[in-house]
Amino acid sequence: MSAPVITLLAKRRFGPIFAVQFLGAFNDNLLKFAMFLFANFTIYADEPAKAEQLATLATGLFILPYMLFSALAGQLADKLDKARLVRLIKLAEVLFMGVGLAGFWFQSVSLLMMALFLMGLHSTIFGPVKYSILPQHLDKDELMGGTGLIEAGTFLAILGGQLFAGVVRPWEAGLTATGLALVGYLASLAVPPAPASAPNGKAELNLIKGSWHVLMLARQARSVWLAILGSSWFFAVGAVVLSEFAPLVNTVLAARQEVATLFLLIFSVSIAGGSIFVGKLQKGIVSARYVPASALVMAGFLIDLWIATSGFNVTHRGASITLFLASQGSWHIMFALAGVAFAGGMFIVPLYAVMQTHSAPEVRSQAIAANNIVSAALTVLLVGLVGILAQLGVGVPGIIGALSFATLIVALIACYLLPGAIIKGLLRHIMALRAPTSCS
Repeated sequence: MSAPVITLLAKRRFGPIFAVQFLGAFNDNLLKFAMFLFANFTIYADEPAKAEQLATLATGLFILPYMLFSALAGQLADKLDKARLVRLIKLAEVLFMGVGLAGFWFQSVSLLMMALFLMGLHSTIFGPVKYSILPQHLDKDELMGGTGLIEAGTFLAILGGQLFAGVVRPWEAGLTATGLALVGYLASLAVPPAPASAPNGKAELNLIKGSWHVLMLARQARSVWLAILGSSWFFAVGAVVLSEFAPLVNTVLAARQEVATLFLLIFSVSIAGGSIFVGKLQKGIVSARYVPASALVMAGFLIDLWIATSGFNVTHRGASITLFLASQGSWHIMFALAGVAFAGGMFIVPLYAVMQTHSAPEVRSQAIAANNIVSAALTVLLVGLVGILAQLGVGVPGIIGALSFATLIVALIACYLLPGAIIKGLLRHIMALRAPTSCS
């Protein structure tokens, strides 16, 4: 990470919003995974089927607000001062985490599910703000680095929240989340003003009409719409890959749950690394020049992950991390997984930067809201298709294989469609080199 990028963390125009986002992502995952563990090992310890149903319902409740309220969130972010909106959102988070703490204390599934839905709503409202506020506070050559830091911090916070949920008691997780929500609110007080870009804009209360409106707005700018489609595919693929860690470790690798945690660590750190690296590679210039290449690399590593998991032979059943690392083929799997995540980080950061800079300021938040709608819808669709494949008897390696070739198709489309694609740039460079020769 270069010094100029690091120094953004110490600046008031970036540091507070980074802290707010980091703590919010940490809390989301702390609450969610503490609830999953609480359900599996306390409330429904003798009823695993109910615990599984609860996990499915909880995932749906967390995603539902993205489908319903993203458009309204984008309209509010364009209509109001974003710094003021951030403070209101973080104040609400303190109350929401209080509901979660009460759920853990009274062992109430209803309160926990309510808290999870409210945190999904919190993330939905905050989503457009955290990206649309950056162009108001950062210089153009800082935007790539700032976006990379936000993405890196988010995935490290996800990792931290999930790991912390596994080492504390449920009520301690609720108390910690409530305390961190309060710290997040205090950090939000330092976010500089970010005046409304469309103070006279309309906040559409008809959720279906509002969603359609922001999707049509996003489609008006071709580069923005392509960036939305690309980033939505990445998050849908990421959601599926993360959801397959547990069954991969349990059924294919026959290892302990701690190996799945190791995979989560590799995935999160590698995405963070890719997010920072692409900012350094582009030297602050916002473009999609490395997106097609990153997509191709991501598809290639997914194919490699499919090959590695398909050919894995179990030598130690119930293997710990140490025994798994000693197994033939284990390092191949981890290398492929790291490659998928690193390329994914390089893929997603430029797309968010394109959304931020190529959208008109008065609708920038709504464009990002459109991205959240498409991401949620595509994630639900892809998870549903994976569920069908699983019902048909397709194992985890087969699911990864299907995902890898679908990603390869997306990557090839990106090579052709995305503006500033590296392949087009290379062709133009070759033609420029040939031109003088033909004239001599």
